Amino acid sequence: MTDFKTLQLLDKFRLLFVKMGIDYDVMRKILHIKLTMDERKVPTIFNQNKKKENQKYGYIKSLWIYVLFGLVLIPLMGFGENFLFQLSIAYAMIIFLIMTSLISDFSSVLLDVRDKSILSTKPISAKTINAAKFMHIFIYLSYLTLALTAIPLIVSLFTQGIVFFILTGLEILLMNLLIVAFTAILYIAILRFFDGEKLKDMINYVQIALSLMLMIGYQVLIRSFEFVDLNMTVTFHWWSLFLVPMWFAAPYELILHGDTSLLTVIYSILALIIPIISIGIYIKLIPTFERNLQKLLSTSKSKKEKNNRLKSFLLTLVCSTHEERAFYRFATLMMKQEREFKLKVYPSLGFSFIIPFIFMFTFNRSEEVDYALSMSYLNIYFSMLIIPSAVLFLGHSAKYKAAWIYKTLPLKDYTDLQKGSLKAFLIKLYIPLFLVLSVIFSYIYGIRIIPDLLVVLVTSWLYTIICFVTMSNKIPFTKPYDEVGDAQGWKTMLLFIPLGMLAGLHYLIASQVPFGSTVYFIVLLLINIVIWKLVFKSEK
Repeated sequence: MTDFKTLQLLDKFRLLFVKMGIDYDVMRKILHIKLTMDERKVPTIFNQNKKKENQKYGYIKSLWIYVLFGLVLIPLMGFGENFLFQLSIAYAMIIFLIMTSLISDFSSVLLDVRDKSILSTKPISAKTINAAKFMHIFIYLSYLTLALTAIPLIVSLFTQGIVFFILTGLEILLMNLLIVAFTAILYIAILRFFDGEKLKDMINYVQIALSLMLMIGYQVLIRSFEFVDLNMTVTFHWWSLFLVPMWFAAPYELILHGDTSLLTVIYSILALIIPIISIGIYIKLIPTFERNLQKLLSTSKSKKEKNNRLKSFLLTLVCSTHEERAFYRFATLMMKQEREFKLKVYPSLGFSFIIPFIFMFTFNRSEEVDYALSMSYLNIYFSMLIIPSAVLFLGHSAKYKAAWIYKTLPLKDYTDLQKGSLKAFLIKLYIPLFLVLSVIFSYIYGIRIIPDLLVVLVTSWLYTIICFVTMSNKIPFTKPYDEVGDAQGWKTMLLFIPLGMLAGLHYLIASQVPFGSTVYFIVLLLINIVIWKLVFKSEK
């Protein structure tokens, strides 16, 4: 195995580890194995679906996205002298990106139970094992932090001076220590009161939040800079003491501007001592942490869902046969419990909720809008952006090998399975999203848009069938996620064309034909009934 440059750099600090009572040679061997295994790991931030043989050095190659995010930091770190304001924003962005990346991509390192079960049986001290775990995380956080801050730091070296540059390097080091310690202490608290399944779910939702924020973050940043005045003053409140980014921004005012006000000094002290104290607490809690990690090996008992007569009655109306109802329940459980599916589809769900408002306010902010007459409520069609990807991923599963069970069932075809799965997606994921958007849009535009909202609802059913017919995977949960290649991605993108055509047709009918939306709703409802019967009848 080839050696790593990071380990060669770490060798320079060998004496420091030895003085701390750590067996450096053993720690280095453990790190070498861990880094070798990590070469094939692709981070959550990309979530790309490439073959395993193309995933070597996936993490290093993925850092370019953080370099792009780092460009946003240039005006905040490289120009202006309102350090408390500018750098509070900059550190808030850095802390958010690093912490979410730590939780999403490095939780498997912090929560690794293999160290205890494999290494603890060998003549290796617990201090050496814990040091290897900490350095493993710290190496990758160093890569991430450098990618995020390297360009802004270089710019600030020439524009703000060497003192600013050195101070920023020290601040970032302290910030990383605080993030690692805080995340570990958070896990300790969760494992103290909850089981491993709760923690796994929390990590999964953080991964979803990270993917969602990366999709919409640039929109928020663009709009936030429209209101940023780098010469504005910052007003202090008592609760400002809990704003961690301001801790790390205060030393710049203290050292570079000579501001010795009480709050500036307090912030600067907090930036120095809190990371050190938090690391000390983490080290003391490591034995408790290791004991509680054993909870990850256990699974919580699933609660049986109580029979609900109303739900059963509604399900009977939605699904006509016993087989279809059974597969509806099966698909509902798969979408609810399979973490890989949630990680790939739920970000699109959040994006589909937010993007109608983004477009609505983007086109409406330049002029006064009369919401009583405006037709910008048709931006709700953007909520259907989730449908192509969801229909695509309904055909895939992390447990795809279990699809052999279909062959053992007395099924002549898979029509009921397909219908039940599509209806489960619409009822459990899309329609709740649509209803929330409908309530908000009805409040903004008035109840006059209810016929149009009904048109959008039945259009979503028709669009779901269009996506299903276009996708090549007809049987749900039977393919691995690795098979979602570029061809499927392009197919998903092309499916936005019929969505635009349906939205355009709705606009023309609603704007040109008297009571056009009501008539169009009736026509679409009849078309849906015919199309759903034809599509699934042809499968028999």
